[in-house]
Amino acid sequence: MQNNYVIFKIPSLSVNESFARAAVAAFCSILNPTISEINDIKTAVSEAVTNAVIHGYENNVGEIEISCKIKGQTIEVIVEDFGCGILDVEKAKEPLFTTKPELERSGMGFAVMESYMDDVVVLSEKDVGTKVIMRKKISEK
Repeated sequence: MQNNYVIFKIPSLSVNESFARAAVAAFCSILNPTISEINDIKTAVSEAVTNAVIHGYENNVGEIEISCKIKGQTIEVIVEDFGCGILDVEKAKEPLFTTKPELERSGMGFAVMESYMDDVVVLSEKDVGTKVIMRKKISEK
C-alpha cells in the first residue's frame, strides 16, 4: 500500500464530531480494518475532536484541522486546534482531571484515546493550540 493522506478542516462545533468520525473511518477503510479497529479509531477521534470543541476554543468557534495518513498498515490521525492550548499536558492526561467540572466532563478523554490507539502524543502551547497525534496499526488479514 502506498502512503496516502487526507486533510480537512471543520468549525469547532459539536455537531461536526460525527462527521469527523465518519470521514476518518471512511479514509482508513482501504486498510480493511476489523469492526473493532474501526470503532477504536472512531472513539479516539471523537474524544480528540470533542476536546478541541470544549476546551480549545472555550465557547468560541474556531477551526479544527484533521489529517490522516496511511503508512504501511498504520493509520496516523492528527487532530489540531488553534485555540488556547493546554497549560500542563501531563496534568491534563491524568484520568479524571477536567478543567470543566461544571459541564460534567469525566476527564477521561486522553485516557480513552490512549487505550484505543497504539500511540498518542499531545503537543500544546498556550495561546497557540493543541495537536493530538494518534497512531494505530491495522492487522493484516
